[in-house]
Amino acid sequence: MTSLDTLSSDELYEAPPTFMGIPFRTDATGAGAAILGCPFDCGTHKFRIGARQGPAAIRAQSGLLRRYQSEIADCDALTELGVIDAGDVLLVPSRAQEAFPLIEEAAYRIAVTGAVPVGFGGDGSVSLPLVRAAAKVHPGLAVLHIDSHTDAYPIDPVHQYDAASQFTHAALEQRILTSASWHVGLRGSTVRPGVYDHTRELGYNIMSMTELQNRGLQDAVKELRQTLAQRPVYLSWDMDVFDPSCAPGVCTPVWGGLSSREGIDLLRMLEGLNIVGADVNTVSPPHDINGMTAFLAAAVTYEILLLIWRRQADART
Repeated sequence: MTSLDTLSSDELYEAPPTFMGIPFRTDATGAGAAILGCPFDCGTHKFRIGARQGPAAIRAQSGLLRRYQSEIADCDALTELGVIDAGDVLLVPSRAQEAFPLIEEAAYRIAVTGAVPVGFGGDGSVSLPLVRAAAKVHPGLAVLHIDSHTDAYPIDPVHQYDAASQFTHAALEQRILTSASWHVGLRGSTVRPGVYDHTRELGYNIMSMTELQNRGLQDAVKELRQTLAQRPVYLSWDMDVFDPSCAPGVCTPVWGGLSSREGIDLLRMLEGLNIVGADVNTVSPPHDINGMTAFLAAAVTYEILLLIWRRQADART
C-alpha cells in the first residue's frame, strides 16, 4: 500500500468536472477553443426556470461522449485543437445588469488570445454578452442563430434584457452585420404579432423550419454558406430548435423541430465557416428526462468543436 505522505498532488486531488475531460484552465493562451459556462437565466418565465443549471448538466452528460469519431475525425481532435474548459463565470442569475458585463469580460479574455469561446447557457440571453465580446475582436461579425424563435423581439423599456430580445440589442448596438446574419429553424406560436417582420426590419435574414424542410438541408445550407463565406461567424445554437421528442429539457419547447439526426447533419454541413465564437443554450435540467437534452447539447458542442478544429487544421495546411 502506498504511503499517504508520498502521494503527488495529481494522485491526491481530482480536477473539477470538465467537458469531455479536457483540461481545466482559465488562461486561454495557446488554446484553440475554450468552454465557458454561463449559468444565467433571466428568471422571468412563469413556470419553466432552470437553464442556469445547464452548464453543469452538459458537462456531466459529456462523459458519455468519446474522443474519436471514426467517420469524420479519427484522431483526438480536441487535444489537437487544444480545447480547455475555463469553468463558469461567477455571477448571480437573473441580475442581467451585473452578470452580462462579467460574461462579456470572461469571453473577451478568451477571444483576445485567439481562442474561440464556446459558451454554455444558461438561457438564450447569454448570447448577447458573448456576441459583444466576439465583436470586439472580430469586426464585421455575422451571426448564424439556429433556434425556433428569432430572439429579436422589440425591447421592453421596463425590463430591457430577456431571452427574447438579445439579437435586437446586438443589432441596435451595431455589434454584428445583420444583412449577413441568419435566424434559422423558426416555427411555432409567438406572444405578439409582427415578430418576423420586426426581425427583418432589423436587417436579419430568416429561414423558417417549413422552408428549411421544404428546401432540404443541402440546398438551404448552400445559401447560408454563400452569405457567410469568408466572414467571422458567431454560431448560436438554441436547443429548442430540436423537437421536444429528443430535447424535452428546454426553456420554451416547440413541436415540429429538428430530429437529432437532422441537427447533427446541419452542423456538419457548416464545415469551412470561420466560427470565431459560439454558444449552446437553453438546456433546462429540471425539465429534462434522464439528461437526454444535456447529452444532445454535449454532442452538439462536440460537433461545433470539430468544425473549429477542421477550419484551423485547414488554415495550417
